[in-house]
Amino acid sequence: MAIRSPKKISYQEFLHREYENFHAPYQEETEFFETIKNGNLKKLEALLVQPFHKKEGFGILSRNSLQNLKYHFTITTAMVARYCISGGMSQAESFSLSDYFIRLADEADSLSEVSGIHNEMCRNYALRMKENQRSRISSPAVRTCINYIYEHLHTRITLPVLCSQTNLSGPYLSRLFKKETGYSISAYIQAKKLETAKSMLANSAYSIAEISASMSFPSQSYFSNLLKKNCGMTPKQFRSHSIGQMSLDT
Repeated sequence: MAIRSPKKISYQEFLHREYENFHAPYQEETEFFETIKNGNLKKLEALLVQPFHKKEGFGILSRNSLQNLKYHFTITTAMVARYCISGGMSQAESFSLSDYFIRLADEADSLSEVSGIHNEMCRNYALRMKENQRSRISSPAVRTCINYIYEHLHTRITLPVLCSQTNLSGPYLSRLFKKETGYSISAYIQAKKLETAKSMLANSAYSIAEISASMSFPSQSYFSNLLKKNCGMTPKQFRSHSIGQMSLDT
């Protein structure tokens, strides 16, 4: 019997949504968004101590508590996306990321699950903003490569493809990328794919095979070995650990 290939999914498949304002202290709200925009991970962790679903000041957008939290998550994510765009993140990267997390929250079954997705969303944006700040001094060619990588994580990205995007030779582009980011091109691509795959493991019901295929890893075993090397856990263990951590926030 032939073995069916895992369903091909895309981390960029998520739908755009309309957003509304929510009722929270303006100064605190602005501080929160600016913290993410500035890539201040240490300060962000302090702001995330209180679970999202236990915060006060949310307006009532739905009589259903879970649906109400999802609406406010959508609003928060939309605001974070726009703050990060104003801070230098590309629109394509920011909106793709917001669509991804909004879809995850839409499929969540509990308040604590939405809170976990909220924290992952905030950390993901802040980390990327921190990296973007480091890359502001980068050449246009390196910025082009980084934007292309973020927008095509679901494909197999090769040096010749990036060379075609920048009109630079392979050796020169490789040296320039390493000099300005501290990573080889292949290491940077691998890190970003793994970062997204870990988020999908923690915040979605997609199978390990589907996630591996969506990031165009050579095989599921390759993905498993890569994650094991990165954090000492298999994909199954990482998912179980993430769910356990999420439960502690309730």
